[in-house]
Amino acid sequence: MLQKKMVDMDHMPLRWGHVKIFFISSLGQALGAGLATLIGIIIPMIQMLIHPELNSFSQGIISCMSLLGIVVGSSLIGDLSDKHGYLKLFRICPLLILGASLFAFFFDHVWILAFCLFLMGIGIGGEYSLGSDYISEIMPDRWKLFMVGAAKSTSAIGSIVVATISYFLLIKWQNPMHWNFLLLLISALSLLMFLLRIRFAQSPGWLIAHAQIEKAEIAVKYFLGNDVKIGDIKNKPVDTKDPNLKDFLSKDNLKKVIFSGIPWACEGLGVYGLGIFLPILVLALGLEPSKQDPFDKIISSVKITTFINVFVLIGFILGLFIVNKINHLKIQVWGFSLSSLGLILLLVGYKLGLSTWIFVLGFLIFELFLNAGPHLMTFIIPPQIYSIEERGTGVGLAASIGKIGAVIAVFFIPNLLKWGGIELVLIVSILVNLLGAFITQYYGRKIPEINKN
Repeated sequence: MLQKKMVDMDHMPLRWGHVKIFFISSLGQALGAGLATLIGIIIPMIQMLIHPELNSFSQGIISCMSLLGIVVGSSLIGDLSDKHGYLKLFRICPLLILGASLFAFFFDHVWILAFCLFLMGIGIGGEYSLGSDYISEIMPDRWKLFMVGAAKSTSAIGSIVVATISYFLLIKWQNPMHWNFLLLLISALSLLMFLLRIRFAQSPGWLIAHAQIEKAEIAVKYFLGNDVKIGDIKNKPVDTKDPNLKDFLSKDNLKKVIFSGIPWACEGLGVYGLGIFLPILVLALGLEPSKQDPFDKIISSVKITTFINVFVLIGFILGLFIVNKINHLKIQVWGFSLSSLGLILLLVGYKLGLSTWIFVLGFLIFELFLNAGPHLMTFIIPPQIYSIEERGTGVGLAASIGKIGAVIAVFFIPNLLKWGGIELVLIVSILVNLLGAFITQYYGRKIPEINKN
């Protein structure tokens, strides 16, 4: 009987095991974006029709609670995963999201919702840290960056799916009092995530970093098949002590933290700040009929959100086409710069009272290049510049800083609208995008790992 020929995991073709890992590890991205979209739908329902006393400060607090959770979760769970392994936390994250979403459903009070959004955010933050790690470790070399980027692009699919389902449910219900039922969309997806992870394996990279070579080989065979041998990952240095944040930042990693975290924070303004408050911004720009019933306005805004998220997906697809062809530093710099151009077009169109098509074009340019550039690259870059033994901490810290930026954006946008209207929101957004381009260019030149591709 002929012995089956062994293949190297770094150079093998894609097979079903890779697809399975990609799908299971990407669901957290879809869930996170879906929750952000859902918040943008629920908050106007609560404020306009149920709790009109909610001021801009309260709206900002509630809207940013899940992002605050992501800040805590991505850093905390990333650090815990480096110390204790990925697998248990990979299962705990969806359970935390499931429990919090169900609690918010059964106890439908606005401040209970805020607390549960924080808990859900912790679980999603862990997903952001762990999902990309699994994908970047196990994919073949030629597919690694593409698959990490494709995982991020599933966030657009999550937004589209949640917005579309919500749109049809709202049309059917015609009752804003059912806002808490929309949370069951999050419950269903988190339950699916947990069930798919019951039969899963520990991260081979983490096992190697902790001198568990045989277990790493078993994990690779579990994921990819008995004919697969472990690749270059086995040559990674063994981690001899538990990492901590102080040591991590003292290992010449500060410039990597700035490079991977600050642009992520700048990108968060566009993805979450403008994304969550899109219905309100559309009203401020005058793109919806002013005589509509308040609930009809919400339904109309959900429709517009779905349409714009299609451009988000197109932007991701564009980024995936060029991810292996153009230096990631250049992609991120140009993405920030061109998305700023879209915002400038929105500002000029508003100031001069130009046609609605100018606003559509501005949104199109903004979403297309934000997602082809920084929204995609800020997810790809952190796993690329950190070593395996520090990757959980590095990726988690980058995601945490990124979400701090998103928290600031989500909290302040209602207040910026109050202080200076849509003009002030657009001016601040333009400046933040240009800051992201500058930080990327300045610090990126100092990091050898990002200049190799």
